[in-house]
Amino acid sequence: MEQTTKRLAGAMLVSALALVWANAAQAQESVKVGFAGPLTGAQAHYGADFKNGITLAVEDFNATKPVIDGKPVQIVLDAQDDQADPRTGTTVAQKLVDDGVKGMLGHFNSGTTIPASRIYAQAGIPEIAMATAPEYTQQGFKSAFRMMTSDTQQGAVIGGYAVTGLKFTKIAIVDDRTAYGQGLADQFEKAAKAAGATIVDREFTSDKAVDFKAVLTKLKASGAQAIFFGGADAQAAPMVKQMHELGMKETLMAGEMVKSDTFLKIAGTAADGTVVSLAGLPLDQMPGGKKYEAEYTKRFGTPVETYSPYAYDGAMAMFEAMKKANSTDPAKYLPVLASTSMPGVTSKALAYDDHGDLKNGGITVYKVVDGKWTTLQTIGGR
Repeated sequence: MEQTTKRLAGAMLVSALALVWANAAQAQESVKVGFAGPLTGAQAHYGADFKNGITLAVEDFNATKPVIDGKPVQIVLDAQDDQADPRTGTTVAQKLVDDGVKGMLGHFNSGTTIPASRIYAQAGIPEIAMATAPEYTQQGFKSAFRMMTSDTQQGAVIGGYAVTGLKFTKIAIVDDRTAYGQGLADQFEKAAKAAGATIVDREFTSDKAVDFKAVLTKLKASGAQAIFFGGADAQAAPMVKQMHELGMKETLMAGEMVKSDTFLKIAGTAADGTVVSLAGLPLDQMPGGKKYEAEYTKRFGTPVETYSPYAYDGAMAMFEAMKKANSTDPAKYLPVLASTSMPGVTSKALAYDDHGDLKNGGITVYKVVDGKWTTLQTIGGR
């Protein structure tokens, strides 16, 4: 009887240990992925939009109960505020590397992304950024990928459209001296000249300026039919208002950072007639746009803005690469990420070229009509 009891107790202990071992084997593994963008300051609305897209991708991917290398995994987002500042961006980048992130989604601004990308590259961590400046992917880092089309593509479209589509022959240019603003303005100037326009003046300001009357007064006398601004909505909105106050009839043109509800709210009626380009398709023309819009609105209670669909696709590309490589080790899934070919919200065939740029990026030109953004032309990207 005593031996039988001992045998039963032993068997129960073995069963209990086996159950513990089984549960341990199936214990969920947290995989930390980094995020950085401007979450405070004048560009916080960009950062919120950017982060929301990534948050939605994390939640959707985790909901599939992914198993990688035989273990259930859960993506955990390590989110940091880089304040749209290059120095803060590098500090944040080093913190995320020290935190042990397995991948990086961000940064947002080209000026923060470019210096931070060196830190991720040295650590061997794949990075998919929103930055559009050509320099980001021209550094030769195999770890660098892009969520949106570059300023080379966008500048070529809006610069050419200014001349061939809008028939402007005399154009002035102002940029905010950031990597994004100056880079986009450079590409616009190159394309506009190639299309036959004359650049009658080129001026610069800063990404902190709010008073542009001195520059605008000079441009008013230049004979320009349009003024292209390379910069963000926080500067473009007061600029177009001051153009209106000075009685200027020139059309304000800009890139995707001006295509926002914030610009419309601040600029008011002065916004009408503004023309901008956006690296991508209108939401209602995106392959997965309608479904994404419904999910996003339900989750966050706000409309989809500009950047979140591209952030969602970039995040999903990284997560799917981990799953396909059957590893969250950056060195193992990086080659799989580089060869990505997948349907996404923004494109039927999301893929990268040898530099990490998107192969199938589209460009859309918009105009403000009666206080609303309306589509003028869409090129490629389906």
